[in-house]
Amino acid sequence: MFDKILIANRGEIALRVVRACREMGIKSVAVHSTADADAMHVRMADEAICIGPPAGTDSYLRIPAIIAACEVTGAQAIHPGYGFLSENADFVQVIEDHGLTFIGPTAEHIRIMGDKITAKDTMKKLGVPCVPGSDGGVPDVASAKKVGKELGYPVIVKATAGGGGRGMKLAPTEADMESAFHTARAEALSGFGNDEVYIEKYLTKPRHIEVQVFGDGKGNAVHLGERDCSLQRRHQKVFEEAPGPAITPEMRARIGKTCADAVAGINYIGAGTIEFLYEDGEFYFIEMNTRLQVEHPVTEAVFGVDLVREQIRVAEGLPMSFTQDDLEVQGHAIEVRINAEKLPNFTPCPGTITQFHAPGGLGVRMDSALYDGYKIPPYYDSLIGKLIVHGRDRPEALARLSRALGELIVDGVDTTLPLFHALLAEKDIQTGNYDIHWLEKWLEENLG
Repeated sequence: MFDKILIANRGEIALRVVRACREMGIKSVAVHSTADADAMHVRMADEAICIGPPAGTDSYLRIPAIIAACEVTGAQAIHPGYGFLSENADFVQVIEDHGLTFIGPTAEHIRIMGDKITAKDTMKKLGVPCVPGSDGGVPDVASAKKVGKELGYPVIVKATAGGGGRGMKLAPTEADMESAFHTARAEALSGFGNDEVYIEKYLTKPRHIEVQVFGDGKGNAVHLGERDCSLQRRHQKVFEEAPGPAITPEMRARIGKTCADAVAGINYIGAGTIEFLYEDGEFYFIEMNTRLQVEHPVTEAVFGVDLVREQIRVAEGLPMSFTQDDLEVQGHAIEVRINAEKLPNFTPCPGTITQFHAPGGLGVRMDSALYDGYKIPPYYDSLIGKLIVHGRDRPEALARLSRALGELIVDGVDTTLPLFHALLAEKDIQTGNYDIHWLEKWLEENLG
């Protein structure tokens, strides 16, 4: 058993890991920048150590500083949360070289899934259905146009090292390909230091469905159903639910088994998420995230498991505490991501929280590191909280979400709370009739 775990992250996810450690009787170490000296995860952890100035590149992304913090505090393992270094294979290698344990997958698996082309090839070999596309990277416009013609327009140009919607450009017709190709390559080089791109068929009305998987690193793996994350703005998720409104139990069992078998086949360890586009009854692999997802609480709600606790257990070499037969969907859960942003342009809005009140009651969970008087720094992501609700079915979950949103108070800064009040009034949201383009169209029509 680990005696002490260092959390290489900040905000609500760092606090989430602190809580899991406390329940397991494990000491926690928070690292923080000078801007986060008064952050809630720093206050709640058993120990805290400053690792640099405000900018993430000078603090939370400084691998030597994080390793030094482990040495100073005697932490034996590192939990990366999500974002920052959570999918950095070099970071994992350095951790192992220093005799520490990374609470997550191996460096090899992170490298495989971090490159979109390698990931797609790997998944194809493991029997996972993929979106039709180019065989590897596409070197120039002429080649791109040839692939586009073979696939049939529209197509989408994607960075092989991409993520978060960057390095992705739509080419509705052949005439649009040159611009899309060059723009995607420029964004890829700027954002990831790698300008290689590939091309996929563009599905017109897909849903974004992701399957939660979990492995023990010894050839055993399970799936924990799916999440529908189709409501997105600029490829950023804002509303997630489990189970997916469009997915039947038969579909869940089929795609879930495919995913579990795939990660078992590569001896994957820890939590992972395999993401798909879903259209007309078919699933198409797009990427795998080798970490805990922001939206993991909806899966925890419907399956009654603690994914962070499970991550720590398997990192210690213990078996998973459940089998596939133990995992049954119970009810429905929804998460909304609350950002400190000013509508209608979603402009980041750092500032001081003058009043914060979290909703409560049956089936309500609020993951946030806010408190009265907290100063939201301008240096990091604008996510300030996640509201998660669970009900016996989807209508009850929606009603509970509406009630909880009405109780939630975040004063002092602008937030995206009004967006969710408005969305819940929409018939398509009430019926679950939406796809990945729905929110962008709604925003254009309603917020201009």
